[in-house]
Amino acid sequence: MVLRTELNTAMKNAMKSKQTADLATIRLILAAIKDRDIAAREHGVQDGVDDDSIRELLQKMIKQRGESITLYEQGGRIELADSERAEIEVIKQFLPKQLDAAATLDAAKKAIESVGAEGIKDMGKVMASLRQTHGAALDAQTAAEAAKRLLTTS
Repeated sequence: MVLRTELNTAMKNAMKSKQTADLATIRLILAAIKDRDIAAREHGVQDGVDDDSIRELLQKMIKQRGESITLYEQGGRIELADSERAEIEVIKQFLPKQLDAAATLDAAKKAIESVGAEGIKDMGKVMASLRQTHGAALDAQTAAEAAKRLLTTS
């Protein structure tokens, strides 16, 4: 429940420093977490979702905003795209630092070796291994592209 504490502290700080854009984004995050908590109660989870679920939610929010940026730019709505970019930066504050492209490629190589992958048919095993070892520090799309490239050239 560390992330909840960080988010609540960040919300208070944003209020005090009158950072309205950051505050709005943090409130969106907290509202989404509350929705997940309510949904989890139906499955017997009374204490709310854990930090891993919150990280998944944050990554999903970043992905959604990335898709929105593409659409806004195609529609010539640059100011809305910039707003989405700003929200992404606020959300990223609450996620572990992402592996860069070189580190992701290296991790994919190690995962391929560890699971004994021989071709693209083993992609699922490789991705499962990457998620298990690197979790939220891994951009799944970048990792999948790197693993696919390695598996098709070997």
